[in-house]
Parts: sequence; C-alpha cells; structure tokens
Amino acid sequence: MSDNNGAVPAGYEPLPTGLGFTDFLQPSYRRLTGEAVSFGILVQKSHCNIMGICHGGVIMTLADIAAATGVNHACGRQAGSPTINLAVDFINAGKEGDWLQADVAHVSIKRRFGFCNGLLTGPRGVVARFNGTFYLPDHDGIWKQPASDGVEAG
Repeated sequence: MSDNNGAVPAGYEPLPTGLGFTDFLQPSYRRLTGEAVSFGILVQKSHCNIMGICHGGVIMTLADIAAATGVNHACGRQAGSPTINLAVDFINAGKEGDWLQADVAHVSIKRRFGFCNGLLTGPRGVVARFNGTFYLPDHDGIWKQPASDGVEAG
C-alpha cells in the first residue's frame, strides 16, 4: 500500500514531457530499480472526474504505461510495445492529493509478446489491478522521434 499521500516517494524521477498522450498524466513519475518498475502520480484536479475521484482513464493510462514499460524493461528494450490487451479491475478510489503508484508484479516474455500484471495502490489500499499483453515488434519503425532519452513507451 502506498502511504505517501501528497508526497513523491524517494527514488522517483519526473517522467519527461513531450511523449504525447502521457503528458495528460503530468506531473507523473517513474522508478526503475533493478527489475522493479513503478510509475506514480500525485492526483491533481485535472485527473479527477465530476465525482471528485481519479478518473478511470487516468488509472488505465498509468497501468498501461507501467505494464508496457515492465515488458520493455524485462526485454532490455527502449522501444514502443503496442498494447494488445489491457484489463483493469477497479477496486478503490484515488482522490485529489493522493499518491497513486502502479507497481509491476510479474512479467512473462514469449517470442513476440510480453505479458505483465501488477497493482495500483494509494493511501487507502489497492486502487486497481491490471493485466496487459503487448506486442514486441522486431523493428524500430514505430518511433516518431529517436528514443535517446531512455524513455520506454507503451
């Protein structure tokens, strides 16, 4: 469970901007240590829906980025891996000011596909669990810009 309500935990670095759709998650953060992959956000008003809780699309995007990066990281790749399937089970709500953290739990790599699951937690426990399947292309042709800054796209 994430107990860092309102603060970015140690070891996280800001996710660069200019990555397209993921800019809607800003401010967002990542932590890649050894085999561990985590992404997090401090929930802002712009992340919330009309009910004042973190929008499901924000949670799904955070899960997608974490899972795709988990697959790429396990492969030693810094390349895009298109999402084939993403399943998210919503369990609890994130609220404005909460630190929400998506942690990759398990990755399995097959010939052209990567599979990943994990949990997204907040100060009140598990917010969502996720499972994703990602295509692992055998070419570099999907990047619009060089992937020279170490960002692993999903």
